[in-house]
Amino acid sequence: MKKFLSLVFLSVGITAFSQQVESIETILNDKISIRAIELYDNKVWYSGSDSKFGFVDLSNTKHQKQIRLSDEKLEFRTLGQDKNSFYTINIVSPARFFKINKKDLKSQIVYTDSAKTAFYDALHFVNDKLAYTFSDADSDLLLKLAVYKDGKWKMFTNNVKLNDGEAAFAASNTNISSTRKYVWIATGGKASRILRLNLKTEKLEIFNTPFIQGESSQGMYSIDFNDDQFGVAVGGDYTKQEANINNIATTHDGGETWQIQASGQNAGYMTCVKIKPGSKGKEMIGVGDQHISYSSDFGKTWKKISDEKGLYVGQWIDGNKVVVAGKDRILVMKIK
Repeated sequence: MKKFLSLVFLSVGITAFSQQVESIETILNDKISIRAIELYDNKVWYSGSDSKFGFVDLSNTKHQKQIRLSDEKLEFRTLGQDKNSFYTINIVSPARFFKINKKDLKSQIVYTDSAKTAFYDALHFVNDKLAYTFSDADSDLLLKLAVYKDGKWKMFTNNVKLNDGEAAFAASNTNISSTRKYVWIATGGKASRILRLNLKTEKLEIFNTPFIQGESSQGMYSIDFNDDQFGVAVGGDYTKQEANINNIATTHDGGETWQIQASGQNAGYMTCVKIKPGSKGKEMIGVGDQHISYSSDFGKTWKKISDEKGLYVGQWIDGNKVVVAGKDRILVMKIK
């Protein structure tokens, strides 16, 4: 969504609750906005502003490399990977789909969307052979998905129509999630709904949510699913960072119905949520521009564990370490 703005904040202290941050290590300092990360080969890979793409080695953080994918100042807010390559797409038109070889980091453009409205919000690989990426719709308001299948990118044919003013947020590359059975996409803006694609039948369904919505800055920004049934969504209103009403929800039926959680009792707007591996959905971390929060009861209650600011995206490294990234830096946070 084009109206998503970058917000700049300074870092402050840490507040501890039932879970607490044991340590924070800055592993990258650079003039860059990072909204998409991937883990591979014990490295944190990132794409960001000014056409930058690179990695930091978690075993030796001094071992890092950064390249520019274009001489133009492109901004990347997506990143995905299969067995041999990374993929990223620049926002705004023309949207160029870059493929980066994992061995030599040589890149090539493998697909281009020249529509004036092209604005790809998230890129997600279901497995090595299947991926989806979601763009703002054209003037006909038809759902716009590109699919990677049989080694090629193409548009996903469908007749699903979005509402006027319904789009998504290129906030953390996490408004798409999947399991073996489904792919889910979270929309936002004047309508915030869940789109569910059955991977076997390729049937698309749309479900309404009680999430905050109605303005271009409101809605779900990030989703994550533990299995075919349980999932979580976070978001809010980026123009009202402290607003915390109807900005967290969970589902127990695969996204068909959603239950608001911790309304009025959380730290506010969040751009990314990630379920802790092995916790079966019980534990999760949420990253927002002004805080990092933690839930240990399936998203029902949340505690702020850090006042670190200007961070947009996170990913679990293991059971007690999380990598988070955002404006000008990447951090590794140890939680106990």
